[in-house]
Amino acid sequence: MKRCLNHKRILVTGAFGFIGSHLVNYSKSNGHFVRAVDIKSPSECYLPLKADSIIGTDLRQYENCLRATKGIDFVFNLAANMGGIGYITKVGAEIMHDNVLINTNMLEACRQNGVKRIFFSSSACVYPGYKQVTSEVEPLKEDDAFPALPDTFYGWEKLFTEKLMEAYREDFGLEIRMARFHNVYGPYGTYNGGREKAPAALCRKVALAKDGDSITVWGDGKQTRSFLYIDDCVQGIAMITESDCDQPLNIGSDRLVTIDELTKMIIQISGKRLKIVHDLTKPQGVRGRNADLSLVRKVMGWEPQVSLEEGLEETYRWIEMMVREEWEAPISVLSAQ
Repeated sequence: MKRCLNHKRILVTGAFGFIGSHLVNYSKSNGHFVRAVDIKSPSECYLPLKADSIIGTDLRQYENCLRATKGIDFVFNLAANMGGIGYITKVGAEIMHDNVLINTNMLEACRQNGVKRIFFSSSACVYPGYKQVTSEVEPLKEDDAFPALPDTFYGWEKLFTEKLMEAYREDFGLEIRMARFHNVYGPYGTYNGGREKAPAALCRKVALAKDGDSITVWGDGKQTRSFLYIDDCVQGIAMITESDCDQPLNIGSDRLVTIDELTKMIIQISGKRLKIVHDLTKPQGVRGRNADLSLVRKVMGWEPQVSLEEGLEETYRWIEMMVREEWEAPISVLSAQ
């Protein structure tokens, strides 16, 4: 980010979220002015933010987007109503309504305020379900998104916004950059409450379990995914923004594992002896999803550096600490009385 965005005024939307908060601090550490915007309270952000300016506002309102983008050079638009598979399969209308408003308003505000470049966080959920029906799935290339048939409304919203971004580039000359994230995980992210994704949910379950207990995995455990550590994700965002590529690029890992394999890695990190049971009534998404990184390697030489084992170790230890603090807090209160 240093070369292209040196001494720029940067706006990060969704700044109190998982990826957004890491991006705020990364940008600030590279010497930029950073404005952090989110509808949530800063207290809901696990990572202490180093932003120059923090604004709480609702980006579903166009006037708020205009104010947020005023005087800004580069926008990283990560604001979204989102969550794991248990959440996005339940609230399709709400997700599409909120996110289309946010993204449409942000694009128009960027145009009106002369923002030089806007980055959009898309998702692997844009890929069609018919290409993800087996566990041994072929890695998904960027052009596999068409003919379009995402399996969730969340995926349709992301794909719509990609095309909207292209329209603003074609009609108004707005510089756009897009990444399709594949299962980003790491510390300082949502790990409870229903919106957490698989790695965080499994880390929480293992952290809460006692030695000899059982933990529940959604589905039969044979569904497959690839997972990207947060540090690699942020570096990928920076490199995409530096690049001349205005097409969507996969940012993920091409190491495919089953959910059972992922669970066993986390159990091994914990040092506990735990049994795995499966709940076939719970949503498990597509049968298999993996990222083809050929294009992003060719365009900018990017590929993930943090192994799944290393990333899970960091993630589990943080979630274990958070779970322990939650359990110890009531005891401390009672002891003080």
